[in-house]
Amino acid sequence: MAYNRGTVTRGGQSESTAHQKGRVHSVNASEERGVPKQPRPELRVDELGALGDAHRGPHGRQLSMLAWEDALEFSRRHGLKVSPGDFAENVTLEGIDAGSVGLLDRLRLGPEVEVEITARGKECHRDRCAIFRRTGACIMPGRGLFGRVVRPGIVRRGDAVIHLRYQLSVLVIVLSTRAYRGVYEDRSGVELAHLAEQFFRGRAWSPVIERIVLPDNARLLRRRLRQARRRHVDIVFTCGSTGVGPYDIAPGVVCREADRLIPGVMEAIRLKYGARNPRALLSCSVAAVMGRSLVYALPGSPRAVREYWEEISKTVEHAILMVHGVDAHGG
Repeated sequence: MAYNRGTVTRGGQSESTAHQKGRVHSVNASEERGVPKQPRPELRVDELGALGDAHRGPHGRQLSMLAWEDALEFSRRHGLKVSPGDFAENVTLEGIDAGSVGLLDRLRLGPEVEVEITARGKECHRDRCAIFRRTGACIMPGRGLFGRVVRPGIVRRGDAVIHLRYQLSVLVIVLSTRAYRGVYEDRSGVELAHLAEQFFRGRAWSPVIERIVLPDNARLLRRRLRQARRRHVDIVFTCGSTGVGPYDIAPGVVCREADRLIPGVMEAIRLKYGARNPRALLSCSVAAVMGRSLVYALPGSPRAVREYWEEISKTVEHAILMVHGVDAHGG
């Protein structure tokens, strides 16, 4: 895992310093909920949010942000005249495409404040905002950005905004002595890497995916897992070596290296596919948390990879956020 703060070198290639740059159009606050926020000369921000703002608190969504361009488009569509803060946003951004800002990305606001994005869009309060009561619609559920403060300070109108993209990292470890020796070509790892890349592409995450092939060797797998923990790799998949044979080493190694297991994921998959193919119940596949890494030990056939990924993909995004201490529902 890495944020693009400067030139980052990964695998011999340099990555750009930031995804996009803009500026602060306005900073806004209100002492009451459910009302438009009023522009302020500056916002003093700490770990709980903006001082003097009704939404500050330990909930993980301390600051709300909205692109001014989106607010203007909404006003044109609904025949309204809007001002900064009308959608109850703390920071009105300019020059930032909210749709390209992903979860866990960071926005650097001015020289001091940094906010980690914990939610994209959020439903209005129960009694709705003033804009919704007038038009029956609101822009915040679709285009609003919400985040937790990771670096406090002061934000002022005109400050520069830098979008630091979160670099999601995925490691695919193929466990097959025959593939390692070149007896046959790996297809399972290639398929899994493709599925992961396709899945995350539509979620404003562009993962760096590394694929390696190892023999069925517990010592080598243990070394790679520990290296992944040190590097804070987001997701580690192993393919193969999950059966009940003497050389099926993946489940045992993963369990010993894990901090805790996630038993429900694999139990559900075995029950689903074991109903029509009882041999699927012999898989010893496991899911676990190792430091800040999710680890999934999968069977080694391309078909099994597709079946397992179909189920894992339903919860993997939420699992990533949970590992980072973000509750995707509550903030």
